[in-house]
Amino acid sequence: MKYEGIIFDLDGVICHTDEYHYQAWKALADKLGIYFDREINNRLRGVSRMESLEIILERCDRSYTEQEKEDFATEKNELYKELLKKMSEKDLSEEVKDTLNGLREKGIRLAIGSSSKNARFILERIGLGTFFDAISDGNNISHSKPDPEVFVKAAQYLGLPAEKCLVVEDAKAGLEAAAGGKMDSAAIGDAVACGLGTYDLSTFSDLLKVVGE
Repeated sequence: MKYEGIIFDLDGVICHTDEYHYQAWKALADKLGIYFDREINNRLRGVSRMESLEIILERCDRSYTEQEKEDFATEKNELYKELLKKMSEKDLSEEVKDTLNGLREKGIRLAIGSSSKNARFILERIGLGTFFDAISDGNNISHSKPDPEVFVKAAQYLGLPAEKCLVVEDAKAGLEAAAGGKMDSAAIGDAVACGLGTYDLSTFSDLLKVVGE
C-alpha cells in the first residue's frame, strides 16, 4: 500500500467549526470596534490564534501591547470554547465516520494534524476522543501552518516516514505545510481550487479510492 498513515486536519475536514470561530472573532472585533466579515474570516483558516488576531488588527487604528493581544486571544478562545460545547456526535457525519472506519480496516494508521489548541476537546465532543493513533496539535508545535511542523510531528508520532503519509487538508496553508514536510496531500473543499494537492477529493469518501490506487 502506498500510504501507511493518513494525517487529517480537523476543522473543515473531520468536522466543521468555522461558524463558531467566526462568531467568536466577530464578537471580539465588535467589542474593539474593528470591522470584521466572513471574507476576512476566510483568511484566518489554518493559521494560529495569534496570527489570526494580527490579521483582524490590521484594520485597527491603534496599537496594542503584546499582553493586551494575549488577553484578546484568550478572550476569543473562551468564547469559542463556550460555543464548542454545543457540538456533539451529531456533528460527525456518517460519511466521515464510515470512511475513517474503512481506512482503519485497511490497516492504515490515522492521525490528526491541526493548529488548533482545542483539537482534543473537539474530538471528545464528536465522539472521536480515543479514535486516532496520534494527535499533533497547537499544544505541541512552535510554528503554525504553512510551516510543516504539525505534520512532521504527526508522522513521527505514527512512527512513519513522510513518504508513507498522506495529508488531508481544506486550506491552502495546510497543503503548503504538507509539501514542506515532503508529504503527498489530498485537497478537499475550498483547498481544491488552489491546485496544490496531490489529489483532489470531491467528497471525503474519495479517500478510500485514493488509498486503493
